[in-house]
Amino acid sequence: MKKYLLSIFTLILPFLTFAQETSIEEDIEAKFEPFSKFVSSIVFYPITIVGKDVPIVLIVLLLGALFFTLYFKFANIALIRVAINATNGKYDKVDHHSVDIAAGDPTPGGDVFESPQAEGVIGEVTHFQALTAALSATVGLGNIAGVAVAIAIGGPGATIWMILAGFLGMSTKLVEATLGVKYREVGEDGKIYGGPMYYLKKGLKEKNLGGLGKVLAGMFAVFVVGGSFGGGNMFQANQAAAQFNLLFGMDEGFLFGVLMAFLVAVVIIGGIKRIGRVTEKIVPFMGIMYVGAALIIIFMNVTAIPEAIGQIWNGAFENNSLLGGFVGVMIVGFQRAAFSNEAGVGSASIAHAAVKTKFPASEGIVASIGPFVDTVIICTMTALVIIITNIKSNLFNYANLEGSNVIMNGSGERLGGVDLTSVAFDSAIPNFSILLTIAVILFAFSTMLSWSYYGIQGWKYLFGKGKTADLVYKFLFLGFVIVGASSSLNSVIDFSDAMIFAMVFPNVIGLLLLAPKVKIELKRYLTAIGHKKDK
Repeated sequence: MKKYLLSIFTLILPFLTFAQETSIEEDIEAKFEPFSKFVSSIVFYPITIVGKDVPIVLIVLLLGALFFTLYFKFANIALIRVAINATNGKYDKVDHHSVDIAAGDPTPGGDVFESPQAEGVIGEVTHFQALTAALSATVGLGNIAGVAVAIAIGGPGATIWMILAGFLGMSTKLVEATLGVKYREVGEDGKIYGGPMYYLKKGLKEKNLGGLGKVLAGMFAVFVVGGSFGGGNMFQANQAAAQFNLLFGMDEGFLFGVLMAFLVAVVIIGGIKRIGRVTEKIVPFMGIMYVGAALIIIFMNVTAIPEAIGQIWNGAFENNSLLGGFVGVMIVGFQRAAFSNEAGVGSASIAHAAVKTKFPASEGIVASIGPFVDTVIICTMTALVIIITNIKSNLFNYANLEGSNVIMNGSGERLGGVDLTSVAFDSAIPNFSILLTIAVILFAFSTMLSWSYYGIQGWKYLFGKGKTADLVYKFLFLGFVIVGASSSLNSVIDFSDAMIFAMVFPNVIGLLLLAPKVKIELKRYLTAIGHKKDK
């Protein structure tokens, strides 16, 4: 195994060392592009609906989320208060310290302390740390760039469909995280190993589908490793470096990559415990900073709010806005490493699996907060800023530009997603985009932290849990940080985006088959905390 891992590292080492050279970069692009297009054509295979091509992966995500919302009787909305209380630790006494009657107790229902069953609570992080670790992967460039492009393509009405997608995604997250905890494994050193690899393999085996489970688990592990190197790493480093260089008028992507790699290394060496400690500080800070800046702009233009709401509501039911909203948020936002809610991809369940709990559903309920914070709150703030500032300053014309990641402003200049949001910020307060640059760098950094953990879990599932496998992956991941910051390997990034969305297929199959298990766990937890209404 060690020789196999070493050979992989040896093959990729030249790519890490010389990718910043233009000739090597172009050579990699030329050779990788056909392969990238082939994989993307499969993952994003289009199905025509009312004259529009919609990728099948998008249909799977939306129909899956709708099914779970109905199957669990809108638990995503009905249990929001329980989710907040669990995140704050209100139920920790029950969650961590309760005991169950031992098997064979001759007096069940009597004195439980006569023969209690030992119930040691395993896990490495708190509910809040697990949530922020997962949020650090989803709260990212999609909240800034993806939403801007969605609004530009679908118009203000896209906001309504984005919010709806966020609410539906809460149900999928509940299922994923519950299964992630239920079927996790604990190493001899106390470290947790969980996520779709494990609930696909172990959960489907319980349903006499062991062969299918092994195949789906192996597929997911390969996909999550590939996605961690690209959309969860290179793309983040590339965009952060671009914003940094733009702010300071520099062109030092390589040096920025080295610095970013060093900072990432300091955190990921400590595993999920250190990642959790860092993200529980970074995520609230960057969320409050970004939302706070957005609210300042909104309140500065308070007179435009009624018109903005009118545009959002009226535009939601125009033909272009309906499909444009879905296409903009789900395709452009997700495909460009947006991860606007990531529900259905399954990666977040890897972080949630490390939580300290004896009730799997407790973390499932906590996890459902993720899409609400990420999509319903933060993405909506971005949308409102763009719509309101466009009303006041006429920055651009809304258009149906499917397949394009750029729009034109009034002067005919091409604007990308981040650029559009940056212009909106600066139009309200001069140089206010500096805050946006800080947010982009923080978002990118936190996303890389979580995706390094996701990737290494898939890597260890494939190659074993030894120290050699651990070190090889971490060196590769840090190398890709530098490559991403100093080059523009678009085909490699496109391929990794396809890998991320390929995770949807094995994951959603498992979620649908194992949903009854989640219903049992949900009832068990709600009974334990004394929740009166059975959901």
